[in-house]
Amino acid sequence: MTILFDMRKKSRRVRSRRARKPNREKLVTEGLRVVHEYGFGASSVRDIVRAAGVPQGSFTNHFASKEAFGLEIVEHYYAMTNAGVVATLRNDALPPLARLRRWIEGQLEYLKQDEMRTGCLYGNMAAEASEQSEAIRARIVRAFAENQESVAYCLRAAVEAGELSASTEIVEVAGLIVSSLQGAILVAKAQRSPEPIERFLRVLFSAVLRPD
Repeated sequence: MTILFDMRKKSRRVRSRRARKPNREKLVTEGLRVVHEYGFGASSVRDIVRAAGVPQGSFTNHFASKEAFGLEIVEHYYAMTNAGVVATLRNDALPPLARLRRWIEGQLEYLKQDEMRTGCLYGNMAAEASEQSEAIRARIVRAFAENQESVAYCLRAAVEAGELSASTEIVEVAGLIVSSLQGAILVAKAQRSPEPIERFLRVLFSAVLRPD
């Protein structure tokens, strides 16, 4: 009888974990959408659980704090955007500079889906959450650094393929590309126009990335 009772308790715990998992996923995916649209500071826990369609208690069941939730959505966004990095900047089957162009154009197409209103989550969170959370700031810094290294990887391949001069300052140019792209995305968000990013693309490939 005791064994049966213990098995029933274990079964209830397993079912409870299974029931909680979808709620957690909803909180992350829908919460990311809410934060991306309205900002981290302006998005309350009530807004997030309402968008996810789950009880408010689900939030505290899964996240110790709003900061913990913020870190989780940054990780979710990283997983989404890193898939694009792997398919482009890290894709050795494509010509190097074509990869770089495709990576930037992919971001532009994504931003156009909501008429340039949301911008990049990294940039948005860096602007409003990094002063309140050292953990969020540090995670965003790592994300930028990883993107910069992936751009540098692509540029090294471009030098080896003869698409860029051997004298190209790889690290400096990679840093310039990542920071300039973030700036262009921010201006594009303010203007509700893709032109700042399109201008960045034109100048990057016509004046910065030259074979000699």
